[in-house]
Amino acid sequence: MLLSTDIWVSALIRRAEMGGAFPVVVRKGDARAGAVLVKVLNRTDRTARLYAEATRMDGERVWMQPAPSDQEPDLDRYIERAARVDPDVWVVEIDDREGRHFLTEPVEKG
Repeated sequence: MLLSTDIWVSALIRRAEMGGAFPVVVRKGDARAGAVLVKVLNRTDRTARLYAEATRMDGERVWMQPAPSDQEPDLDRYIERAARVDPDVWVVEIDDREGRHFLTEPVEKG
């Protein structure tokens, strides 16, 4: 990320709010360089998705789904493990009836 993490997260929160979603920072990490996990809850179909920033082989930074499940308990277990490994990780949860992630960066389909 080119911006500090706290500013980037604030922008994501604002985009989600403007789109009619309900975002919340569940976990705050390092303000300058913490990694971010974005969990999206789709209440319409009762599924969830998790996104993490990654770097592709060509060097492009993208968002991907690090856990194959669409069930919230599975994603919560992934987040718990990630926080044990990296205590500076941020977790943003977005509750949106359409399941939108509000990420403006490229998102790999998984």
